[in-house]
Amino acid sequence: MVTSDGSELRWVHPPQQLRSQATLERILAAAEQLLAEKGFEDSPISEIVHRAGSSVGAFYARFDDKHALLHALAARFVDQAMATADAALDPARWEGATISQILSSVIRFLVSVYRDQGGVIRAFVIRNHTDPEFGARQDRLSLYVNSRLSELLFARSGEICHPDPARAVPFGLTLVFSALEDVMLFGEVRSSAPTLSDDDFAAELTRAYAAYLGIATNPE
Repeated sequence: MVTSDGSELRWVHPPQQLRSQATLERILAAAEQLLAEKGFEDSPISEIVHRAGSSVGAFYARFDDKHALLHALAARFVDQAMATADAALDPARWEGATISQILSSVIRFLVSVYRDQGGVIRAFVIRNHTDPEFGARQDRLSLYVNSRLSELLFARSGEICHPDPARAVPFGLTLVFSALEDVMLFGEVRSSAPTLSDDDFAAELTRAYAAYLGIATNPE
């Protein structure tokens, strides 16, 4: 997704600080792949380490069990997501862009992230409601993304016709993420979920959020 400065939105992987983390990174990457393919419950440790080119011993040297692995995946995901938000929502990227243009690119990017990383995100969401540590991570990430996007949109507050922009901007983003979870993470088990292509789904989310803010949409 290209921004107003001609750059492309990408998921950010912060650089590794220690070479000794290479085995850990391979295990985490293999776990992400398997979660995307099979889900958390159907991804055994033996298959994770085999795909990582590692061993069960190396796994247990780093994790007590598979749930500890999921916590590590969640912590890494939050770090990457915050780094991604810093890059994607940097005001310098969007000089001269309207709210409609920002929302169009950002929401299409979010749809692509949920498509590519739906397996791990689904596992996190399921545990957000039962594990306080998962819920706290999610709250921290949500507040961070809200603050970065709000900074961009409030700088263009003259385009917003909602009577309370300070409430509307974060509330509208909550609706966007709720729709992403409902349709892209759990849509296959809900007969009422809309059957749209990813591009069409992103376009409709953009229209919905923009309409709620009271602005005209002209994606692209």
